[in-house]
Formats: sequence, C-alpha cells, structure tokens
Amino acid sequence: MKRILIVEDNPNNRDMLTTILKFHGFETIQAEDGQQAIEKARETVPDLILMDLSMPVMNGWDATRQIKQDPALAHIPIVAVSAYDMLQDKEAALAAGCDAFLSKPLNMFALKERLEAIMAKRDQG
Repeated sequence: MKRILIVEDNPNNRDMLTTILKFHGFETIQAEDGQQAIEKARETVPDLILMDLSMPVMNGWDATRQIKQDPALAHIPIVAVSAYDMLQDKEAALAAGCDAFLSKPLNMFALKERLEAIMAKRDQG
C-alpha cells in the first residue's frame, strides 16, 4: 500500500484529502505545516508528498527545498497543491524541487490517476 504525506494547514482540506485517498487505497499521514512535513517525512519516508504551498510556521517551498536536500528523502516525489494557479506560482514550485503542480480545487476523479502516474515515473527511475 502506497503511503502519502498530506501537508495542509486547513483541517477541512486535510480531512477531505485523507478520506479520498484512503478510499482509493492509499495510506495517509498528515502534517499541518512545512516543519511538521519535514519531521513526518523523516519518520515515515512516504511514497509521495502532497504539499500545500501557503502555510504558517514554514511554507511549502521551504519545506520542499529541505526535503529535496536530504539524501534519504530526495527521491520522494512532491506534488505542490495551491489555490494560486498563476504561471509564476507553478514555476516557483518546480524551482523549489516539486515534481508536479496541482491547483485547487482538486479534481478528485483525476487525483488518483495523477498520483499513481507520478509514483510510477519515480519507480521507473
């Protein structure tokens, strides 16, 4: 079972993503901010991280940079999730080390396929 770390400061969004991903057969771990994301990633080494970008304590860009600099975690695909859907937001997320960008509101029907494709690409090397 693939494990996904959901990093989202909004509890409603976090719970909704958890419910949907569990329904699709994923195991989930939750973090409320970027600092927690780094700690949870080190503890659990998930198969993928869904990273909100705008959060308190530490934002998603900084958390992504730190995760990608850690040799034990750098292989984990990070998918940026943001309500900001401007080109510069996507470019900033990719420059920080994110492997993909999804804009909110998420298409829940396409989410499973998109995440599986990203993990499969990583598994193929």
